[in-house]
Amino acid sequence: MKMHPIKAVLFDLDDTLWATAPVIAQAETALYAWLGAQLPALARRFSSEELRALRDELAPTEARFGFDLWALRHATLTKACALSGADAARVDEAMAVFAAARNAVALFEDVAPGLARLRNRFAVGSVSNGFADLEAIGIAHHFDASLAAHTFGCAKPDPSIFHAACARLGVDPREAVFVGDDPVLDVQAAQRAGLRAVWMNRFDRARPEHVVPDAVCRSLHELDAWLAEQMSADAAK
Repeated sequence: MKMHPIKAVLFDLDDTLWATAPVIAQAETALYAWLGAQLPALARRFSSEELRALRDELAPTEARFGFDLWALRHATLTKACALSGADAARVDEAMAVFAAARNAVALFEDVAPGLARLRNRFAVGSVSNGFADLEAIGIAHHFDASLAAHTFGCAKPDPSIFHAACARLGVDPREAVFVGDDPVLDVQAAQRAGLRAVWMNRFDRARPEHVVPDAVCRSLHELDAWLAEQMSADAAK
């Protein structure tokens, strides 16, 4: 099968460009500290673990919660206010506290230089199911287009979000490579949408047997080298 030349590289964000678990942990810690100081009735009624349980309970109640994690967290705090007698009018303030900490990420060391190099040769985009703010993080200037599930209206693995990202970059899906850490939501889903897919396996995870990425990388340095190989192979044809 004839391969199309690569014109665009799209990235997942969480656990691809930064480690997510410590970011979420620090955001939930910051939020709960704020709740204790500003909405003490809620903090007395719910521990941080009980808020997570309430969130899990609410998750299946509305379809949009499957792709809009901001809305799910907002609904969780609103419900917690109703159950504890706290002031629900302050939920937006609470969410701002969470969002600020959620965007205080520590980029992997290869990310900023890697993105800068890639953008010299390709259109660069992102597709994420989370609600990280690339402007707040300080890397939005590396991207020509960024799609987030909560604003787009559906989440990976739906092919439409991949196709929309390619359209915004002005490329055919066959001319794009998607890079992500999740073998199913990123690699398999991107391939099913017609893109090539690179598994960014920074944490030495085991690959599911039914998922076969076009390449496996542990950093943007390795990705850059693989892309250079693909471009050389294309030029030789």
